[in-house]
Amino acid sequence: MVKLAFFGGVDEIGGNKILVEDQSTRVFFDFGLSFAKGKEYYTGWLSARKSAGAADDLELGILPRISGLYSKEMLKFTDLKYEKPRFDAVFLSHSHMDHCSHLQYLDESIPVYVGECTLKIIESFQPEKKKPETLGEHVYKTFRTGQKINVDNLVVEPIHVDHSVPGAYGFLIHTSEGTIAYTGDLRRHGPASFMTEEFANRAASCKPIALICEGTRLGRKEKGENLSESDVKRQAKNVISKTKKLAITTFYGRDVDRIRTFYEVAKESGRKFIISMRVAHLLSKLKDDRVLHLPDPLKDENIIIYARRKKSGEYVETDYYNWERPYLENAVSYKHIRENCQTCLLNLDLPNFVELVDIKPDGGEFIHSMSEPFSEGGMDQIELSVMRRWLEHFNLGFHQAHASGHCSKEDLRCLVEKIDPRCVVPVHTEKSENFKKLTKATIIRPQYQKAINMK
Repeated sequence: MVKLAFFGGVDEIGGNKILVEDQSTRVFFDFGLSFAKGKEYYTGWLSARKSAGAADDLELGILPRISGLYSKEMLKFTDLKYEKPRFDAVFLSHSHMDHCSHLQYLDESIPVYVGECTLKIIESFQPEKKKPETLGEHVYKTFRTGQKINVDNLVVEPIHVDHSVPGAYGFLIHTSEGTIAYTGDLRRHGPASFMTEEFANRAASCKPIALICEGTRLGRKEKGENLSESDVKRQAKNVISKTKKLAITTFYGRDVDRIRTFYEVAKESGRKFIISMRVAHLLSKLKDDRVLHLPDPLKDENIIIYARRKKSGEYVETDYYNWERPYLENAVSYKHIRENCQTCLLNLDLPNFVELVDIKPDGGEFIHSMSEPFSEGGMDQIELSVMRRWLEHFNLGFHQAHASGHCSKEDLRCLVEKIDPRCVVPVHTEKSENFKKLTKATIIRPQYQKAINMK
């Protein structure tokens, strides 16, 4: 008998932990952080202790109590007894924290399947480390779209989808009862929308017995139009064309489409794109990917790398991590931006707004290219208020230009209709009941930790 069980992503956005069982085979799809549960107990200055392993999150119910899943080291300070792994694999749909963060707690002997691009992004989380320790020491097995991976009684077929981070996948899970399709996170209005269509077409051809479908935007009152990435570019160029002062933008640091958009905006506006060393490092990791077509931050004349003052405050090489040092030779300081503000488009995130104290912009424009209050890089209302005060202090105009990483309500309707599953199981949404307005297919609303039998 085939069973589905959900240990996250139920009536919430994020935290996907989906278990598929087929006879003796048990495979998780995603194992991410629950934003909602995390915010109930943690805030910016209050977080789980790394030294405590899984103890804090298990105690607070942020992490499910499952035997034979977590590593011995992570259970050291808990009352959950360590047992040898009872699970065969984990498949990650993409690199956002709400889909992969809790991987850090799992037993290292459980193989983790990830897209090739996703693994490069995970490795960039902590570039100062030789291995992606953020998510634990695991055996990573990479795939690309269309491969078929045998895991005992299951055959898993990853198919690329378009999302706000590269290397995102949906999965076709071929079981003894039929095919189960899982969307991961996806959209149909992005620059790689053809990928989502390929997933939908391939899923439809399998006549799935179930579609596990994200519904992020079903619980939101949509404000304004459903912007595409080209709309973001058009709006940003319009804002920048009206100022001869500094232009600043902030966006989710792993959204490669957005990085490319503002790179093109800067180039076409006669400005240099000023990026952080961390963004430069990500571009360096991904520049050779045959699909992404990204600029080389060390060779492209339209890119300038910004060096923040650290430790000594004098740009001494020893102040910087080893991975940062290759970028120092071509990097500029705040003085360059202050003296050339009219030719700069600066990428600056909220945690680094203190750089404005050195740059001292005399007015200009700020383009906020993220969504809020939730999402992979979203802001809560307190952070938004702090950001606006900084902008007011330096007389920077505020503009919003963002293309969502998730399907609109109408696009979800079209997606479900095309795939035409026997039933739909909503995840990653606060309003799973709204799926009833999208399709005539049977809706099975999952319950936390309760199995669904697929007959």
